[in-house]
This record gives sequence, structure tokens and C-alpha cells, in this order.
Amino acid sequence: MDKFTPLLAKEFSRREEHIENILRLLDEGNTVPFIARYRKEMHGTTDDQTIRAIADRLAYLRGLDERKAAVVSAIEAQDKLTDELSAAIETAQTLAEVEDIYRPYKQKRRTRATIAREKGLAPLAELLLSQTVTSGTLEALAAPYVDEEKGVMSTNDALTGAGDIIAETISDDAAIRAALRRLYRTRGVLWAKAATDEDSVYRLYYDYREPVSKVQGHRVLAVNRGEREGMLKAGVEIEDALALQEIRRAVFRGVSISNAFVNACCEDAWRRLIEPSAEREIRGELTDAADEAAIRAFGQNLQPLLMQPPLRNRVTMGFDPAYRTGCKIAVVDETGKVLETGVVYPTPPHNRKDEARKTLTAMIRRHGVTAIAIGNGTASKESEIFIADMIRDLPGVAYMVVNEAGASVYSASKLGAEEFPDYDVSLRSAVSIARRLQDPLAELVKIEPKSIGVGQYQHDMPPARLDETLRGVVEDCVNSVGADLNTASAPLLSYVAGLNDTAAKNIVAYREANGAYPSRTALKKVPRIGPKAFEQCAGFLRVMQGKNVLDATGVHPESYAAAEKLLALCGYTEDDVRAHRVGELRERVKTLGEEKAAAHCGVGVPTLSDIVSDLMKPGRDPRDELPAPLLRTDILELKDLKPGMKLRGTVRNVVDFGAFVDIGVHQDGLVHISRLSDSFVRKPSDVVRVGDVVDVSVVEVDAAKKRIALSMLAADVGRN
Repeated sequence: MDKFTPLLAKEFSRREEHIENILRLLDEGNTVPFIARYRKEMHGTTDDQTIRAIADRLAYLRGLDERKAAVVSAIEAQDKLTDELSAAIETAQTLAEVEDIYRPYKQKRRTRATIAREKGLAPLAELLLSQTVTSGTLEALAAPYVDEEKGVMSTNDALTGAGDIIAETISDDAAIRAALRRLYRTRGVLWAKAATDEDSVYRLYYDYREPVSKVQGHRVLAVNRGEREGMLKAGVEIEDALALQEIRRAVFRGVSISNAFVNACCEDAWRRLIEPSAEREIRGELTDAADEAAIRAFGQNLQPLLMQPPLRNRVTMGFDPAYRTGCKIAVVDETGKVLETGVVYPTPPHNRKDEARKTLTAMIRRHGVTAIAIGNGTASKESEIFIADMIRDLPGVAYMVVNEAGASVYSASKLGAEEFPDYDVSLRSAVSIARRLQDPLAELVKIEPKSIGVGQYQHDMPPARLDETLRGVVEDCVNSVGADLNTASAPLLSYVAGLNDTAAKNIVAYREANGAYPSRTALKKVPRIGPKAFEQCAGFLRVMQGKNVLDATGVHPESYAAAEKLLALCGYTEDDVRAHRVGELRERVKTLGEEKAAAHCGVGVPTLSDIVSDLMKPGRDPRDELPAPLLRTDILELKDLKPGMKLRGTVRNVVDFGAFVDIGVHQDGLVHISRLSDSFVRKPSDVVRVGDVVDVSVVEVDAAKKRIALSMLAADVGRN
């Protein structure tokens, strides 16, 4: 058993054997999507997010173990390792605790204490710190250590050097550091003040104080950014009296002639050595916690954005708004193939609206366009007004404002150039905007996750950690949907479990050279797709028109025999699956008994249940079960909004303090956390997700600041 299994089982409330299996599967090189989907019996149907959290925690614990071993080795090399010290290192729960223990033994630059030790003053420091001498004077204790050759010219020099040693000893004490760390967390205050007379977006923090124990992550990140930009001065503080009380409690040992001297050393240790480093450490903790919360929020926002239902079977026009350079147009067919491109100039300074209307109307009628995707960037408002007016004369045509974050990144990327070598970057952007309405997932995987623009402060996050988390979200989304082996792009395939960029490109290259894949097994002929890669990816790839209908399902090839046995047991054939004639399959399994049927097929009950679901809906896309995208045919303007007006909108972003909702006014409205629900809301993501279609009521409109306050409270939106 892995040494961390019991701890992880306790932390994640899972059975030890399930944790042990997860760790073994991870160590064997299995991907998280594969483990979550195809090894359910081994881990008790633990979901992919929990498995990723277990993997992250395991990495931390193993890193901690490695650091403990390195510290033990370093102290042992100094011949200073004791049983007590070894036990303290072994039982340490965090890297911070280990570093506190190691601090006294760490190689330091030459400090005042180091110099004092070189002068032979360590015994005097130990004597004074022991506080065992009850009579006489400090000068008498220091007199034997006066040595002109060593630079100790007087008793005062000796006492000063001994004080430096005592201060550093106090500063290096692990127990004192731990106590002060707890004090900062419970009684500390994060503060900020203006660093300039200039007004700025940080004005809320020009005179700001909030307890460390209560501060929210987005405030920490705002303060940090304001400080970096030179607009704020900030820090974390605790009362000196509280800190000194903790230090004295640990240091004072009884009545002695050195009490006052040691007290002065305590104050020196606190102000000169401990406070600056402790403040940096606590601010680092606050930042790390805020970063992790923000990264989780990005993931929570990204997942529903990627999983927005596709707009199927619609010829779509992508409309990339602009002013001077004109609005770029791209019409794509139901599969995303580009049919026509162009440029129109309905916006200032040109205002050639009649010409644009004529050109676009002709394109719409020529190709049978029924949906228009408008980018939400520059000139979006003017473009939306123009489109809404134009389609009044075009029945059956609707539009949607699409978040174009990252479209310019894709357009200027190597991938964009490879996909559309004959188009300039602006036309590529119009194609991307159209396609992300048709199939958000397939298009957004072409963009670095951090460029998609969900959440706050993404550019302030640790890049590696952000990329790791967001890539995990994309992987989970892609693998939950599956990828068509004969149509999927290389970027989409690169997120399939077991595949990397090279393997994905090889799959596409083989397809282009040899034609459509007739089956999943044909994948084994592709270079760089070995047995392990095939095992990991096969279940997530689909061959929709293959000879074997199971290739179009989420049934893994390793379970084909089980699926065939199940069909025979229940009186069905593969032709029945292909013709969607197995609607009673689940009921027949229940009649037979799930455990009995699973045993007959040679699989566990969770796997059997998944096989049943896949056979009943071959080629099923889980996104189709979600509400369809909210298309519009008209537009509201800010001046049209009145308090009490009830509207329907789409959630565009979820942040710590609420949710931003697109209500068709170009400017998103904010539903503050206090107005999200009639019940208490701990965090907005518990109530809404990106892409949700919600009913809202207008609370307040500030036209000057372009701010819209909305409510989702039952009384405001008219729910009983």
C-alpha cells in the first residue's frame, strides 16, 4: 500500500482500496479521463475532478516527502540530527513547517549573529537566554568574553553580540514561527492605502483594512495588482503587543538578571527579523489561496462555456465588428466549411449601411443563412443595432452576440495560418466567431485556455498552474463529448485522453492520406499510436458510419464482447442499436437484475450501466440535453431599460461577487451575490454557471457609468 493512501482516504472521504487503486492507475501512466470513465469499479465511481484533486494532493505530499529527506540529509551532514529533530521533521504536515525546522541549520549569509559567533560569544548568549543567573550583573557575566584580538573591545560589545545571537535564535525557533503564523491568520489585518493622488480603479482601496481571516480572494488580487501598478501601498500587520506576548511566552523561563536583556532581544527579533519575513510569508499565503480560488473559478467558468450546446444544422454568418477597417464577414455551412467571405462598412466613420444591408441580405439569401454570430469586441453595439434592424425583413434569421475572447489570438496563430493560409487575420477571426456559435467546444480548443477570458485576473495567475488546471478542464470536456475520428481537428484530438499534439497531427495526416477511418482499430496503424495510447484514447473517439455500431458509442473496445453479450441477453442485435430500437434495454436489464446481468457479461455494475446508456443513444452528445443557445431578433438599448423590467439573458461570467448576464443591451448587467437567490449564497458558482439562461429583473441603470444592476430574486422576477 502507498504510504499516503490512509491520509488521502481520510481527506477525500473515500475507501482506502479505492484510493490505492487510483494511485496505482496514475502511477501506471493512465489518464484521468480514462480512469474516471473506464475504471469505475476500481475506484467506486470517483469523478474526474476528484481524481485530479487526488493527483494534485499526491504530488504535493510526495514533494513534501522529498523535501523532508533532503532536510534530514542536510542536518545529518552537519552531525546535528537528533531523534527528536528527526521525529519533528517526519511529522511535519506542510512545507512551511519543514522549512521552519530547517531554518537554524540552513546555510546563511554572514549575519550579525554569525559574526558574533565567530567572536566566541555563543556561550554568553546561551547563558543569558537560559535566564538561570539570579544575582550579579550582566557586565560581570560578559567580562570574560572581552577579547581585543577578536574585536570584542568591551563588555558592551560582548552583550551586543550576544543579543544578536539571541535575536536570531528566537527568530529561527520553529515553534515561535508557527505561533506567530497562527496569530497572523487569526488577528492579522490586510491594509492598503493610496500611493498617489491620482484617481484610479483602485480608489476603493485607498484607505482599506480587512481582517486576514475574512478577506476574499478577489480583494487580495486587486490589492496586489494595485501595488504592482504603483497605485497602492499595502501590507499585513498584527499588533506588536500580541506578537511580543507570543514570543515572550516561548522565551521567558523565570526571574533572572537577564530578563530585561532577553526582553529587548525579543523586541529586536520581532521587528528586525521575524516581522518582515512573516509578513511576506502571510501575504504569500493569501496570494496563493486567492490564486487557487481564482484558478478554480476559471475552471468552473470554462467548463460550461466549452459545454454550451452547439447550434446544429444552421448555416451561420460570422460578423467581426470594426470601425475604420470595416466589419469582416464569413459564411460557413452546417459543418463549419467556409462558403463566402467579405467586408462591409456599416459602422462609423464610413456609415455605408444601405450598401452593407444589400450585400449581407444577398449573402444570407444565397446561402440560406439562419443564424448570425456577432463578436462582442469593438463596434459590437453599433453592429448589433444594424443587424437587428436588417433581419426584420428576413424571417427565420436570428442573431447572437458571441464572446470573441481569444479569436484574435487564434487568427494570428500558426494554427490559424495553417487552416486558412489565403485569409488575412481579420477574416479568420470572422470564421472563428461563426464556428464558436455552431460548436463552441470544437472551436475554443484551438485557443489557449487562458486567452478565452472567463473569470478575473487570469493574467496575474502562476502560468504553469493556470495552464495545468485549464487544460484539465478542456480535457474533461472533450472526453465527455467524444471526438469524431473522421472530422475532428488536430487541436481537438490533442485533448483526447492518451493523445498529444504529435499523435493528433499524425491521426489527421493518416486520414488525409488514406481516407476515412473505417473503425477504431484502424487507429493502430497510425504512427505513435501504441497499445497504451490506443487503450487510453479509443473509448473517447467515434467512427459514426463504421461497420461496427459500437465504434459510434462510448463503449470501450475492451468491453465490446460484454456489450454483445448484453444485447443477446436482452433480445437485441447491433442492427437494433443502429436503428435506435433498444428503448426498453434499461428496463429489460432491471428485470433480469443488474448484478446478474453484469456477472453474465463479465463486467461490474457501473460499467454495465454505462454500456446501457451508450447503446440506447449511440453517438450521444451530452450537450444536446442542455437548453439551446438564446438567439435574438431585436435589440434593447441602455436607455430602454427601466427598473422592474423583466428580461431573459445568458450568464457570461461568474465571479466572487456575482454573475454578469447578457440581456441584449451590449453591456452585461451584474447580478450581485446578494440578489442571486432567496437562499444564502456562499459562492455564486453554487447558483449559476456560464451559459445558463436565466430570468432577471432590472434593479438600477447608471447610464453614465454604463452599469446595470440586475436581480434573480423570486419577488423581482415574478416567481411564486
